[in-house]
Amino acid sequence: MHFMTALKAAWQQRNSLLCVGLDPDPAKFPAHLAARPQAIFEFCRDIVDATADLACAFKPQIAYFAARRAEDQLEALIEHIHTHHPAVPVILDAKRGDIGSTAEQYAVEAFERFKADAITVNPYMGRDSVEPYLAYPDKGVILLCRTSNPGGSDLQFLDVGGEKLYERVARLVAEEWNASGNCGLVVGATFPAEIARVRELTGELPLLVPGIGAQGGDIAATVQAGRTADGCGLMINSSRAILYAGQGEDFAAAARRVARDTRDAINAHR
Repeated sequence: MHFMTALKAAWQQRNSLLCVGLDPDPAKFPAHLAARPQAIFEFCRDIVDATADLACAFKPQIAYFAARRAEDQLEALIEHIHTHHPAVPVILDAKRGDIGSTAEQYAVEAFERFKADAITVNPYMGRDSVEPYLAYPDKGVILLCRTSNPGGSDLQFLDVGGEKLYERVARLVAEEWNASGNCGLVVGATFPAEIARVRELTGELPLLVPGIGAQGGDIAATVQAGRTADGCGLMINSSRAILYAGQGEDFAAAARRVARDTRDAINAHR
């Protein structure tokens, strides 16, 4: 299924704009998982199973797996999601950005090895570095635009011919790179004015919005700035606030409560 078709169905069927980020840090796991060889998979699996009906997408961050030689557990996790929760698309958060020949290999890694439904990509090496991902027309390609970190302004706010660099990226993606209708943009919740500007420039292009919860982004401002006319158009990501809501053996139940409350808080402003 085309990533955008799956995403739109998830928005409607789950009545949710919540994307659950999967950033597993074993130092924060409940004690009963500490010595288990598949702890990363088991932790994420239980979070997924507890929150799947509340989420429009899952977003595993590849660095949290690769740093601990747990890529096999990432493969198993994505397979688990596809098998047990096939209606919820998986976004591999990798932020890849390299020359075309290398990007081809990263695209194979994301879409053929890990079988992700979408990937985050850094666009700042230009179109030829993005083309290998766009060559998979049914897969989502979500490009960094206005990121949630404070240092994003160092480059993304630079003037380029009368517009800011992030605005140029937004226009390029919406007007030139989205021929297969599979592109989206990353715009941080910490900058609601820029979310509104990106929405203005891109129409109904889906926006992946990190930065609520632990990073302090405001849910009401995010939704009001970024929603489309039908109250959708957003994948609002929360990671740490959901993952580490509980520290005991009931951690998944605690994660579900926070995920449900976050989804409902988002929906209150749709």
